[in-house]
Formats: sequence, structure tokens, C-alpha cells
Amino acid sequence: MSERLSGRMGKRLSGRMGKRLSGRMGKRLSARIGTRRGGRTGTRMSRRASRRVLGLAALLAAIVIALLPLPVTASQASAADGEESAVTHAGTKGRYDDFSALKVTVHQTQKLRAQGIRVTWTGGAPTTDTEFTSDYLQIMQCWGDGQNGPDRENCEFGASGIGGTGGRWAGQRALPDQVDPGEKTYVLDPAHPFDNPFVPFRPVKGKPTKSSTDFTYFGPIDTNEQPFVRVGADGTGESVFEAQTVVQAPHLGCGDATADGPRHCWLVVVPRGAHDADGTMGTAGDKVDASGLSATSWEQRLVFRLDFLATGSYCPIGQPESRTIGSEMLTDALTSWQPVLCQSTGTTFGFSQSGEPYARRQVTATAADAPGLAFTLDPVEAAEGGPPVVHAPVAVSGLTLGFHIETPGSGELQEMRLTPRLVAKMLTHSYIRDVPGWQLAQAPAHVAKNPASLRNDPEFIALNPQYKNWAVDAARPLSLLVPLDESDTARLVWQWLRSDPEAKDFLAGKPDPWGTKINPYFGSLTLDKDTGLTDFPKSDPTLSPALSVPANDPLTYGITDLDPYTQDMHDSAQRTRRGNTGRTIVAELDSNAHKAKLVSQASKPGDRAVIALVDSASAARYGLRTAALRTADGTFVKPTDDTLAKGVGMMRPSAVPGVLTPDPASARDGAYPLTTVTYAAASTGRSATDRTAYSRLIRYAAGAGQTPGVSAGQLPPGYAPMPQGLRTRALAAASTLEKVTDPPKADGGGTAGAGTTGETGARGGETSGGPGGTTGAGGASGGPPASATPTTPPVTPVKHIDPQKQSVVRATGSTPGAVLGAVRWVLPAVLVAGGGAALAGPATLKWGAWRRRS
Repeated sequence: MSERLSGRMGKRLSGRMGKRLSGRMGKRLSARIGTRRGGRTGTRMSRRASRRVLGLAALLAAIVIALLPLPVTASQASAADGEESAVTHAGTKGRYDDFSALKVTVHQTQKLRAQGIRVTWTGGAPTTDTEFTSDYLQIMQCWGDGQNGPDRENCEFGASGIGGTGGRWAGQRALPDQVDPGEKTYVLDPAHPFDNPFVPFRPVKGKPTKSSTDFTYFGPIDTNEQPFVRVGADGTGESVFEAQTVVQAPHLGCGDATADGPRHCWLVVVPRGAHDADGTMGTAGDKVDASGLSATSWEQRLVFRLDFLATGSYCPIGQPESRTIGSEMLTDALTSWQPVLCQSTGTTFGFSQSGEPYARRQVTATAADAPGLAFTLDPVEAAEGGPPVVHAPVAVSGLTLGFHIETPGSGELQEMRLTPRLVAKMLTHSYIRDVPGWQLAQAPAHVAKNPASLRNDPEFIALNPQYKNWAVDAARPLSLLVPLDESDTARLVWQWLRSDPEAKDFLAGKPDPWGTKINPYFGSLTLDKDTGLTDFPKSDPTLSPALSVPANDPLTYGITDLDPYTQDMHDSAQRTRRGNTGRTIVAELDSNAHKAKLVSQASKPGDRAVIALVDSASAARYGLRTAALRTADGTFVKPTDDTLAKGVGMMRPSAVPGVLTPDPASARDGAYPLTTVTYAAASTGRSATDRTAYSRLIRYAAGAGQTPGVSAGQLPPGYAPMPQGLRTRALAAASTLEKVTDPPKADGGGTAGAGTTGETGARGGETSGGPGGTTGAGGASGGPPASATPTTPPVTPVKHIDPQKQSVVRATGSTPGAVLGAVRWVLPAVLVAGGGAALAGPATLKWGAWRRRS
């Protein structure tokens, strides 16, 4: 086994894996996650070595997260979500252009977290060309503690215009060489005629910026500004804006604690017309190009107050804590439940997000401080002779392919269909532009006969004719963003691909009908047969000269520079919403180090293209379009409440009684093929205090936690309520945990293990050498020996629930305000740092991901 793993990993992690998240984003992400994905590795790095890299990253991170929620009064408040908090403002007649017909609606303005906000408009003047010569919108987020809106110095704006869209003045903080009759503050100094004035950014805390290119607080990669937003031919349009909290944007401070409650912020929309700030008309040779912060432009702003959820710590200090660990598939739901759990159970549930395989090992670990409950898709196998493990289903969701694709002249594309074979092509870097060296005159020989990219693939165009004229930026590749960690979700994706005959043949080396073949560096991995694959290999070792290399210091880039791993699926969703992948294939001269370095470059507004593997909750959170995937009967299905419920119904029993396992080959009749059920797997060998806490968590998850909504304690968008059969099983598991008897004391005293649960007849517990246990309600007396596995009740048939009766929000493309409604998300507090916590290992790798969700 070890030989197979190390041999394959040596092929996978080839090329350079350096600081994949370079520049400002790299610094911010590495600070939060402890550079969790490891450093740059050599071309022959083994799987074992890669784990050591991850382990080192974990030792450096060495933190365990606890979710510290809101007071009961906040958690019990009803949500003013979706359209209930929508606000519409109308434009006015300006100095040169009349915007009085323009009406802009922000579809959620209250109870916001780090998420996407849907913005729509009507009555605008159409954008008539692909260069945004005139008539477009600019959207930005600003801070300001007053009640009348922010100052222009308080807005996160001016980074995307640097290099993007031709380096337009319109997207910068600098003001162009033109006379703006409204400008009284920032005017050209005659003594310095070549130094354009600029509007400095003033953070909520700290010093103002010193130049228009001072990226101390935000830069082209991590800004959320939208400097060039298209207005449709009918005057309407739609965009999803990424709202940032104090966690992502400390310089704005949104949601931070103040004497008056969480700090509010502002969303500002600046309409641009046919005239520039000096009154001249915009033309192809002379675009409307004054900054959105210039006085005349700023006069026309529409301002929307944004009220954020608190990001502080609210669980009582010193409250007992029970540790949990595990799957990202439950992260959004557990974060929503925490405020209520904290108050109703008297327990703070510490959580470390990690890959499921690692989490399962923690449940059976003998260390006293190991988490006793793991959230997982696959079941935990109890250690031989060890205490039994109870499994309780707690959430239904799914994996999806989210995308953000814009085309010049058409705006953001709405729909996409994908077959398993198309996904297999992207995962195996079988397109020319997904391999280093694609930009050279001679394409890499091993993929030279394949299509240049997904958009050039005849199979893709046959399914998606609307993409026929898609002209994505020719200087940028298009591959699939995936996380690095080993996970059950990766195993499920490969299982889905192998279940499809066409995709399986492709993975085995058979060309598709148009002659496309698998990248041979992936073909040697036997991906069509490897049922134990739990990650996404990047095994092509090709290196290529970096773009724009300084002649005196040439650099090369590898496959993980071209297509970097993400921290997790939430990170993938956030990057997709921004339209930036984090690729580092361009070299620039570092003036400080006096040598070249690879840098990440932002995508050009209006011409962004990103596709990512994400969980349905993150897709809903950021309002991503989601692809319809082909199922076993040839239909194309998206993840919705109904298709996820049907997906559960198509699952089959696993080797562990009571635990279902996905079966993509059986996904028919509208069942979604990548449906997941997340289980809480708890060891019965934990203390009575922990078992009681875990059972309460499970009971809440199976009860009130299945109510769809955006208030604290509810089930967030992207999840489907569990069918009744799964809820019944969860309650049975909770009863089993509660009825387990602690091991006897040294003197042999004590009673035997718990009897069966009256609710389901399931037996559970550990026994002592004393007399038989008591009889549970409706159960037989006595308990099983300590090494036995609790008997679980039969699976209740899953019912397909009418989505109209469930009111579950769809986790699909154009997400309405209700979809992006806020939940009381909280800023996790660091509990343990340094030496002792370092022993927690890779489990701690996820702490940064939890902070980003606040």
C-alpha cells in the first residue's frame, strides 16, 4: 500500500508548488492558514513527503478553533432575509447625464456575513461596446460610521484599474488630467504637473495610503470592487457583489464590535454616463475615464446601508468545551447552529475543519485530547477491541461545479452542462492551455493534438452552443480549481467519473470521438481503476519559461503555478466569485530583492473565467452559477432541494449498518449524482460529559437545525432538509450515546452498559464486570461487551419530499436575496497556539478557513 501511494504521489506533485498564493492574497491566506497547503516541492515529491509538508504546515499553524456564537436574544430573532431587507434607490439628474430613470436594488442589506449580495437594476443606459467606453456601473464597499453614507476616502476602490481593462483611469484612485468643475479637494499641483492627484484610502484604523498604487490594505487580487459592470441592451442588469467582513477586510471593519453594536458599512453604486468629468463625450478613442471617486462621478452615487452580523465572541468564558473535527461539508451548517447550541446546551463545540480521512482517525485515537466526534461522509471503523462508534446523519448537501464566466459584449453566462468525461479532461490537464508551455509557439507535445481548452472542445460546444463565440482572454488558461487535502469528496468525484462508461474509458486511455486523449502523465496513474483515490493529483512535470521574464533572471513555472490548489472549497467559491484563480505564471522584477519572482495577476473585468469544484453551501453563499451534471440516465441535473432528496434515495447501505454511501451510477430520474450525507461519528468511549454534549448536538441537528433559513440556528442555503428516515436514525444514535455507561471504577463497582433505546430498539454501550444493565424503554436487559458495535435500527425508506412544502433554497446560479440570506456567522477565536496544540497535526490546517467564513 505504501509503495503504491508513494509511487503515485511522486508523479502527482511534480513541478513547482511554491507559494501558490503569491502577492497580497498569498500573504493574507498564509497568515490565516499557516500556509496549510505546503511549500513548493520538487518534481519527485512522494505522497509520504507531501504529508510531511502538510504536517509541518499544521505544526506551524497549531491552532484549534472554537466557534463562539451570539447571545440568545440575537439567535432567536427572526431573519430579515432576502427580499424582506431589499432596498431600491433611484438615480438623479447629474451635471452632464440624467440617471433619474435608473433604479438599483440591493436584494439583501441586513444580517450580512462574508457572502455574495445580489444587485439588480433597470432603466440604465446600455453599454454598447466591449471596452466600456461609456454607460456602465461601478460598485464598491465602503465604511463610514455616520448615517448619511461614506466619504469617498473610505471606499475599497482603485486596485482593479491597475493593469486591468487597459489600466483605465476609471478604475483607479488617481484623477486624470482633466478639469473637473466639481473637484475642490484633490487638484493638480502646478509645481508638479506630472504628478496626478489621487483620492487616498483612509482605513477604519491606520494611516491613509500614500499613492494611487499603495496596496497596503487591498490590491488587484483580493479587492471586491467592481469597476466595470455592464448594462444590458434593455437597460437592465444583474451582478453578485462580494460583501467582506472585518475578517476579510480589516481596513473596512464591517461587523466589528462597537459601542452601538456591529459596525455597519455601505454599498455604493456609481453610474457612469456618456460624459467624462470635464463634460467631454466618451468615444472609442477617448473613453469616459475619470475615476469613480472623482467629484463629478461621486455626486451621482447611490448609497445602500449594509448591516452585518457581529463577528465577536459570545459563548460564556469558561463554558465546558467538547471538541469536534471533520468535513467541510458541514462547516456552514455547524457555524449557523453554534449560537443556539452554545446557549441551549451549555457547551462550546470546538471544531477543526479537516479532511475526512484524518478526522476519522481522530475518533479512534487513544490520545486523551483527541476529538471524540468527527463529521464524515464515509463511516468510521472502530478500532479492534476499542469502544463502538455511533453514526448519526446530520446534513444533506452536495458537490457542484460553480462557475463565473463573462464574455465581452454579453456579460456573465448563466448556464452550463457538463458530462463526466469533460470533468475528467479538466482534472487530468488534458487541454493544451492547462499544461505549462501552452503559450509557446510549439504546444507541449504530449497534448498538442488535443483542444486548446474547454471552450475549444467539440464535446463541450455540442452541449453548450451558447459558448460557441466565447472568446475568453487568450492570455489565460482555464482549468478546474480543486483543493489539495485528502477527502471523501474527492473520492466521490472519482467514483462518479468511473461510474460513467465514457469517462472511465477516457481515464483508461481511450480517445473521445474527436480524438482527445488523456494527458499521458495522468494516464499512468490508472485513474479508471483506483477506488482508493482521495485527492486530485497534478502529475504533469512540465516546466516552462514564465511570461514577461526579466532577461537577466529567467524563471520557470510548473503545473501548480499554472493551476494552484485552493485551501478548501470555500476558498474555491470565493475565488470564483472574484474571478481570480491565483495563478502565478508571470514573472516580474522584485525591486526589494533585486530578482525576478512569480506573481499572481488579476483577471480583466468583463472577461473573467473560473470553474471550481465547490460544495453546494459555498456555491449558494457566493451566488455562483452551477453546472448541470449528466446523470446515469443521460439527463442533466443541478443540486436543488428535490434533486438532493432524490440523490439520498438512490444511495446504498455501506459496510457499516445504518450508514448510506453515495452511488452515482444509480443517479436516475432527477437524482443529483454528487449528493452527500454528512454523518456525526462519535466514540462511545468518551466521557459521559462529552457523550451528553454530542447527543445534544445531534438532536439539535436532526430537529430544529433542519429548518431552512438564514437566522442563527437554521439550515443555511445550499443544504436540503434531511428526509424523515435520516432524522429518525440520528435521534436513535443520540439515544445510544446517552445510554452508554461509563467504564467501572478500579474497585469493580458500577452497573452494566445501557440497554436498548426505547425509540428504536438499538442497543449500545460498554459493560463492566458487574451485573447486567438496566432495561431501556422497550428494550432487552443487559449490554453488549465493550468490543461490540451497537446494533443500529433498519434504515427507514427515504421519502422524496415536495420542494414546495420544504421551501428549500436552490443552490444554483442566479441566487436571489433569500438564497444569499445571512446567518449569524461568528469569528472563531484562537484557543491554543504553539507547542501543545501543534501536536493536533493536520486537523488544525483548517482554522483559517473557519475565520474566512465569518
